[in-house]
Amino acid sequence: MVRVLAVADEEVPSVQSRVRDVRVDLVLAAGDLPWDYLESLVSLLGAPAAYVPGNHDPRTGHGVGPGGLVDVDGHVQTVGGLRIAGLGGCVRYNDGPHQYTQKEYDSRARVLLREARDAEVDVLLTHAPPLGLGDESDPPHVGISALHGVLETLRPSWHLHGHIHPYGMHKPDRQLGPTTIRNVIPWQLIDIEPRSAATATATAGRRA
Repeated sequence: MVRVLAVADEEVPSVQSRVRDVRVDLVLAAGDLPWDYLESLVSLLGAPAAYVPGNHDPRTGHGVGPGGLVDVDGHVQTVGGLRIAGLGGCVRYNDGPHQYTQKEYDSRARVLLREARDAEVDVLLTHAPPLGLGDESDPPHVGISALHGVLETLRPSWHLHGHIHPYGMHKPDRQLGPTTIRNVIPWQLIDIEPRSAATATATAGRRA
């Protein structure tokens, strides 16, 4: 079991003291947090970490990003024992960085799925949610339509995102097939069993 600290959008300095003595195996950042905040959190916990950028983050790529965190935007990588697929940014509503049209997201999703191939993905990490599943009707907070196809193909155990601020109200999980979709703003501790481990256990049980 991998204990994940997922963070997004809202800086909460007290989280550092609250998780200091908690075992954390992996930090996942879903965007729109100051890079120095992420770097200090990862340094404190001494855990591997991965991130996707949010629509308010500076431009990333080519070695530019928060130190100590793996950029999984548009990629599938194994970090901290979990297979992570990432897709950052949000649907375009102005000329800011990390914003894409729905057609551009269709193209980005196809590239991501080609990279995933037949790999068992544990977590889909995005900044924005899927269209119609936890998004909002105003242009800056419309969800990504291409994520439906990504979820249907990869069937991860979890889809973690930010972008939709709860403003103190509980945002319920959503379920799409085998995938639990969770808004992690401002932070969540989640225990995730790697799908590879679950498959190996099931296979061993059949052979016994």
